[in-house]
Amino acid sequence: MAADPILRRRELLALLGVSAAAAAASGGANPPAAQALSRTAARRPPSLNALPFKPLPGPLPLPVAGLSGTEQERLFSTITLDDRLVVPDGYRAELVAVWGEPVAAGRFGYNNDYLALRELGDGLALLTVNFEYISPRPWLEGFKEATGAELPGHAVIQALVKRGGAVDVPSLDPSDPLARQCRQLAAEALRDLGVGVIALRRDGEGSWRREPGRYDRRIDGLSGLEDPAALLRVSGPAAAVFRTRERLGYDDGLGDRVIGTFANCAGGVTPWGTVLSAEENIQDQVVEAVYADGSASSPAQLPFQFGEQRVKGLGNPFALAGNKYGWMVELDPQRPEQPAVKHSWLGRFRHEAVAVRAQAGEPLVVYSGCDRMGGHLYRFVSAGRIRDPADPANSRLLEDGRLEAARFDADGSGQWIPLAPATAVDPLLPSHFERHGVSQACRLPHSDRRQAGAESFSSDAQVADYRRRFPTLGDLYPGKGEQRMGAILIDAHLAASAAGATPSARPEDTDLDPLNGDLLVAFTAGGANDDGRADPAIFRGPAGEASWPHGWILRLSDGGPEAGSRFRWSMASTGGTPWQGGAGFSNPDNLAFDRAGNLWMVTDHSGRGSEIQQFGNNGCWLLPRSGPAAGEALLFATGPMECELCGPCFDAAETSLFLAVQHPGEVNGTRAGEAREGQGYPLVNRDGRTFEQLRWVPLGSNWPSGVPGRPPRPGVVAIRRLDSAPLLAPASPRPSDP
Repeated sequence: MAADPILRRRELLALLGVSAAAAAASGGANPPAAQALSRTAARRPPSLNALPFKPLPGPLPLPVAGLSGTEQERLFSTITLDDRLVVPDGYRAELVAVWGEPVAAGRFGYNNDYLALRELGDGLALLTVNFEYISPRPWLEGFKEATGAELPGHAVIQALVKRGGAVDVPSLDPSDPLARQCRQLAAEALRDLGVGVIALRRDGEGSWRREPGRYDRRIDGLSGLEDPAALLRVSGPAAAVFRTRERLGYDDGLGDRVIGTFANCAGGVTPWGTVLSAEENIQDQVVEAVYADGSASSPAQLPFQFGEQRVKGLGNPFALAGNKYGWMVELDPQRPEQPAVKHSWLGRFRHEAVAVRAQAGEPLVVYSGCDRMGGHLYRFVSAGRIRDPADPANSRLLEDGRLEAARFDADGSGQWIPLAPATAVDPLLPSHFERHGVSQACRLPHSDRRQAGAESFSSDAQVADYRRRFPTLGDLYPGKGEQRMGAILIDAHLAASAAGATPSARPEDTDLDPLNGDLLVAFTAGGANDDGRADPAIFRGPAGEASWPHGWILRLSDGGPEAGSRFRWSMASTGGTPWQGGAGFSNPDNLAFDRAGNLWMVTDHSGRGSEIQQFGNNGCWLLPRSGPAAGEALLFATGPMECELCGPCFDAAETSLFLAVQHPGEVNGTRAGEAREGQGYPLVNRDGRTFEQLRWVPLGSNWPSGVPGRPPRPGVVAIRRLDSAPLLAPASPRPSDP
């Protein structure tokens, strides 16, 4: 991947399927920075009058604006960020739903993420919404306003400090007031998570409004705790593990039924109209590690913790079994009476991303990713074949098949590896990382199969000894038939690591190109943490950096399951500043294609160091497939302070773009008055000159009210044009830009 901005533009063209040859051209050597910047200056930017909207300037100077170096310094030397959702001139953002509003027997939850709109005709539509996690400071500050109820939050925080910061709630004396308070706090938090369905009606002006009715539904983190009829069910081999009476670990006594769903992040829609909701960071709320037979660790291993910056162990007060979370959940928005299902053939890991390929006469294919540093990319292939992609009976195809994990080779090829008992144990060796100047232990299922979780091996010799003891996945996981397969699927991340799947750079979303069927994958960031490290042979920065914090978008062509297990891939877009060789954004997250094949992307670079914070508020970007700006990244919207924009989706006419505004004010909570701070960043203009930017940054948020002192609340907005035309209709003539 080259730092040359002209090649970077070719990468984006390749991303959009415009030129495969251009994608190959992006592999050249890195030119000097001055040469790269001079080429940027020489390239004629697209006329802003020819674009469907005038891109937002953002906090960094981007070549697409066509400014000279002097103009960039003048306009970007001092800027102020806004605590609001900013959209281009000629558009407006309208609030559709906000945390705390009634939904069925519950409420609209917290930190809304994935969105899916299903139109039923006559202006009526169903919006399915994921609710991912709790941001404790703004959640506590806004809870009374949002719900009308009080929480014992500060009392619990103070009590936990005296007990070392955490407590195993089930072990407390039932008469202890702390036990009751912890259960109350955890219950309210879990009721704000999960999945919701709300009905919307489009009015005569083109705006979407809530229309509560029979379709409204809430599945939260405790669904089924008090009403067994609301328990979720499990399909596939893991159900056999849950039903068995003899196990190495913890048993919740519920068999193959599950209490609730939480950590619901990304998702997808099937051609037959159901929604797939991905359970992602379950390790924060239940114990992730499992035993060799797939059974759960004791809930006491993750005690309840609650502070102003972090919430952990929400499942502890209710003794939730960790092996029942981390799945892909299917629900039908039109059938609120139908139980949701966790499909175990899709594997248990930190699910983000889901893309569904359904072609008549072929097996059903579902792509997904594990959002952790060193997580893997997966493909499920059904045992049966599709007759009619719109047939609701296709849900049964998710109940039998095979799960595969991706192994990427540096030459642009790759292979899907089946996670099956006969698959050889063949992990990536520590020496592989050492050749690239970094160190990384090999994390595999614990060699003492009576212990749960992983074990680290720091040398090739240790891994070789491990492979002699456990030649295949079947040697690692005991049992027979469904129980053995279920154990592998429950421990899918470690099983994939053992099988040699490529540790990747946090795959956060997958989407299928509607024009050529390729898979697009957003890898948010490359590097390492306690979970692992992305493979530096694959995930490299523009100058060959083994750790690159700004992420990539990858294009993968596998032709579907009928084409076999091989695939081709190319790193089509690289995050980072223009002077680093990046596209101008950082940390790509959710993806969405419109019908014309334009790619919409939102970013997630919340709460990290200055290298990331220089990109300012998270935004929504358009990467046009054709036209004068093909191959450019155009900033369409920016979110309020300390938030993440999530879940882009469209109505059928593509006159409305729905976005979730997640965790506004996550770090500083409620903004008091005009509280702000000055920050300084060194920037580089298009001529290669470094200059300093003074940036005024609001502290905390008051979105969506905008009223100083009012707590922020997550919510969903619909963005549309003032003239009610499609989002990307040709723009009306306007005066030339200065």
